[in-house]
Amino acid sequence: QVQLVESGGGLVQPGGSLRLSCAASGSIFSIAAMGWYRQAPGKQRELVAHITSDGSTNYVDSVKGRFTISRDNAKNTVYLQMNSLKPEDTAVYYCNGLIKASGYVSHAFYWGQGTQVTVSS
Repeated sequence: QVQLVESGGGLVQPGGSLRLSCAASGSIFSIAAMGWYRQAPGKQRELVAHITSDGSTNYVDSVKGRFTISRDNAKNTVYLQMNSLKPEDTAVYYCNGLIKASGYVSHAFYWGQGTQVTVSS
């Protein structure tokens, strides 16, 4: 009933910027939190940034000061502005939402399909 679709990934030079978008759609009753995860080759998936319904944000240390997570509640969309990108940021980025679907009692995690971010010269 709920789908998350990411967009905005691609190839960028070191020091460049990208903005990822993730739109949630379907039978959504409420969204408690949304976030971005990433998985680099040979690495475990890690939380990059997270934003709750009250606007509280958290970031993994490696992206603090460079990445900014934001949301547009009216559009059920979360964004990740990525500046000063480094090769180490290369990964598949996944959108995640803690979402209560219509007709369900509680929230559950939903995942997007992932979008590739490659930082290379």
